[in-house]
Amino acid sequence: METKASVRGVRLSVDKGRLVADMVRGKKVGQAIDILKFTPKKAAGIIQKAVESAVANAEHNDGADIDELKITSIYVEQGATLKRFSARAKGRGNRISKPTCHIFVTVGN
Repeated sequence: METKASVRGVRLSVDKGRLVADMVRGKKVGQAIDILKFTPKKAAGIIQKAVESAVANAEHNDGADIDELKITSIYVEQGATLKRFSARAKGRGNRISKPTCHIFVTVGN
């Protein structure tokens, strides 16, 4: 039995999200939440909410026991990039890219 949760369009770079996702992949849910709680990165708080959402989905929809759940898969994919322009000297402009990402978490036994 596997239960999923996803967060889409997060204003976060894919590489920064994957660094944090790699830390908790394959761990038990309680241990993963503890790791994320004390990780000083923006991605940690976002991924923690995604993991807690997947756990809540498993408990509510499938009646799973929270203590036995572990993160079977977690991956971060690239989303749409917001493109902005900044004024520069002599009438020029520089592009500013604001990347987004999608986070997918699956918990199971």
